[in-house]
Amino acid sequence: MEEPPGDPPGAARGAWVRPALPGDYRDGVEETDRKILSLLCQDGRISFTDLSRQTGLSVSATHQRVRRLERRGLIKRYAAVIDPADAGLPLTAFVSIKPFDPAAPDDAPERLAHLTAIEACHSVAGDESYILKVRVPSPGALENLLQEIRAIANVSTRTTIVLSTPYENRPPDL
Repeated sequence: MEEPPGDPPGAARGAWVRPALPGDYRDGVEETDRKILSLLCQDGRISFTDLSRQTGLSVSATHQRVRRLERRGLIKRYAAVIDPADAGLPLTAFVSIKPFDPAAPDDAPERLAHLTAIEACHSVAGDESYILKVRVPSPGALENLLQEIRAIANVSTRTTIVLSTPYENRPPDL
């Protein structure tokens, strides 16, 4: 695999974009657009002036490209990244769920959508049907959430508590 070159002076660290290979999933996105996406993933509040400087485009062309990426759905939203522990949610866990009755409707995500402690719900292959990423303030809150998940979705759970998080929410490999 090709190693990224050193970042040019003044460029955002890690803004290097790997060239697309024939048949690569990135074929449908131009290299300049991938560079814009990469820079926005690192700093969603980057100015159009800075974005244009780092892509070599005019501010107007950069603005048009960003709007086009938004319309195409490549940019879904802009959000602040918070520190969950500082926000009062220091405990993160992954909860695997499996229906008690395999013949029952597969509607657990809809049944659990109102539980705000569930940060993500992933459909998975394997013994379990879904893996939920949850954030709560305490072990007691986790215990209550697990009881609620079991009762609402009629599922069994298997829980893994996160001890530390070396990294998460990394931008995709564009």
